[in-house]
Amino acid sequence: MQEITPGVYIETGYPGVTLAVIRCRRGLILIDAPLRIEDARSWRSVLAGMNSGYDRLLVTLDEHYDRTLGTRQMECMSLGHEILHQVMRDRPATFKTQGQETGAEWELLSGLGVVRWAAPDITFTHSIDIRWDDFLVQLTAVPGPSRASVWVELPKQKVVFVGDMVIPQAPPFLASADLAAWQAAVARLLAPEYRGYTIVSGRGGVVTVNDVKEQGKFLAKTQQAVEKLSGKEDDLHEIDHVAFQLLKSFEHRSPHSEQYYSRITFGLSQYCRQHKK
Repeated sequence: MQEITPGVYIETGYPGVTLAVIRCRRGLILIDAPLRIEDARSWRSVLAGMNSGYDRLLVTLDEHYDRTLGTRQMECMSLGHEILHQVMRDRPATFKTQGQETGAEWELLSGLGVVRWAAPDITFTHSIDIRWDDFLVQLTAVPGPSRASVWVELPKQKVVFVGDMVIPQAPPFLASADLAAWQAAVARLLAPEYRGYTIVSGRGGVVTVNDVKEQGKFLAKTQQAVEKLSGKEDDLHEIDHVAFQLLKSFEHRSPHSEQYYSRITFGLSQYCRQHKK
């Protein structure tokens, strides 16, 4: 676990997404949850050893399976966007982890078993502030990777958690994306408003300004590609061709090439289906 500023920690050692915790006298504000049951137990044990109050609040940054499969295992009050609540309510009561090929992290793990979804206990539409002790924690809806995407900002500490908005050195998840909104949000991270901020990705921990710029370049390239694909979601050859072109941006990550290929092809096919002209 790494302390990125006094009282604010991140953990990148578990498979899935980057975890974070804000330690207050009142208790702990958690950001996202581990995938596996044994990892959730381990994480809860770590949290129990932190010097804080007894309250626990879990913030979920979007609806992606990698960050929602373990929500119930954290056994505490949870908070997320109202669209996250709708998505979770629309899913089957239980999820059997059968083989899929979406390029997600959970697909690489075994022993997940049957998962029961947990909708957030508290929801918001545009923004909500949490004030615990000296911490002001601002949650804002920032669509891009999905309509349920949320940023968590600590303005005093100049820290912002952006979820899947920026994924360093790996392709993003496109299936539920709004590419125009996504590119606008990435540009916002590069504006003076966030100068001097520590930016924390939901996958990979702290990212640099260069990582943010590279994300913007990839999204622009993807936008150009999908404009040619729109209405061709059934043309697997066209999608494969575009996927291979986009995959070239990550060829140096060859151990993950199959997973990344699945991530891009699935994302493109779903994106085109949802944005069919």
